[in-house]
Amino acid sequence: QVQLVESGGGLVQAGGSLRLSCAASGRTFSNLAMAWFRQAPGTEREFVATVSWSGGSTYYGYSVKGRFTISRDNAKNTVYLQMNSLKPEDTAVYYCAAEWTGDSSWYSGQAAQYDYWGHGTQVTVSS
Repeated sequence: QVQLVESGGGLVQAGGSLRLSCAASGRTFSNLAMAWFRQAPGTEREFVATVSWSGGSTYYGYSVKGRFTISRDNAKNTVYLQMNSLKPEDTAVYYCAAEWTGDSSWYSGQAAQYDYWGHGTQVTVSS
């Protein structure tokens, strides 16, 4: 079993920055591929970013490329999402997701590929 807890959400003005954190427990973190997804009211869940458990492979959703950066600290069992140049359309609940794998290079932008999810943290960007 894997437990995920997000933190770092809040209210920020357009153009500002936030850093989200996701702390994992319950299973070896170094075997967890990690990802961030987001969902705004009335919309489908959208892929944001993912990182393989080795940290060597990352992939970003088109809408956040060049603005967001995913990273991980395996010693702290934590994955981060640095969000810069925030826009009102970034407003959503942000969810951390994890998938256990023995493949250190595996990652995915498909929500259905992830078995473990946090409860989400709200990010609101004002104009």
